[in-house]
Amino acid sequence: MRLYRTKDYDDMSRKAANVISAQVIMKPDCVLGLATGSSPIGTYKQLIDWYNKGDLDFSRVKSVNLDEYKGLPRDNEQSYYYFMYNNLFKHVNINLDNTNVPNGMEPDSDKECGRYEKVIADLGGVDLQLLGMGHNGHIGFNEPDDVFAKTTHCVDLAESTIEANKRFFASADDVPRQAYSMGIQTIMRARKILLIVSGEDKAETLHKALCGPVTPHVPASILQFHNDVVVVADEAALSKMPK
Repeated sequence: MRLYRTKDYDDMSRKAANVISAQVIMKPDCVLGLATGSSPIGTYKQLIDWYNKGDLDFSRVKSVNLDEYKGLPRDNEQSYYYFMYNNLFKHVNINLDNTNVPNGMEPDSDKECGRYEKVIADLGGVDLQLLGMGHNGHIGFNEPDDVFAKTTHCVDLAESTIEANKRFFASADDVPRQAYSMGIQTIMRARKILLIVSGEDKAETLHKALCGPVTPHVPASILQFHNDVVVVADEAALSKMPK
């Protein structure tokens, strides 16, 4: 595991974008695992800027997203497909046919989870998986639990996650209670993992994830077992870490 300390969110975003751009340059037809939420927005903005300057070419890149709310159509402003389209896809030359997000409108969980696992397998696996981390240590929508969920599955969202996400909806009642998410085993099969974390409010959880015991009660702690993890975090997020 390599840990890069940055001074703030913007610095974190630039350094994370450097890691992703290096992957795209070295393997133009790579498979990128992508994440949503507030953490990667700055990273995507930096990638778009470099694309506009002619430094990056996404024409052969394929992507798979970590998760999607169950019950939200793609054109819903809070769906993760909508997020990806508006924060990255429409701004670069990626082929939309090569982008993959779980289908939140598929009511049959077993069918959709099996389909999505096959999509990832047919692509040959993920070359680089971008991850954020929730306040409770979740990665993707893998919530704290007694066991690590393995493959893509339907998740009952924790109340803390619903609380954190309600700011994006008219009210907490509008936040979906379930989501489709890559499982821990699916995430861990990625050849490289890039974890980005910002803010003092995540410092305690980040310390537990990187320095504490590996436990499904802190899902991000499983990353200690991966052989190629890059953590890019700002000083606030690293404030509980030993110097």
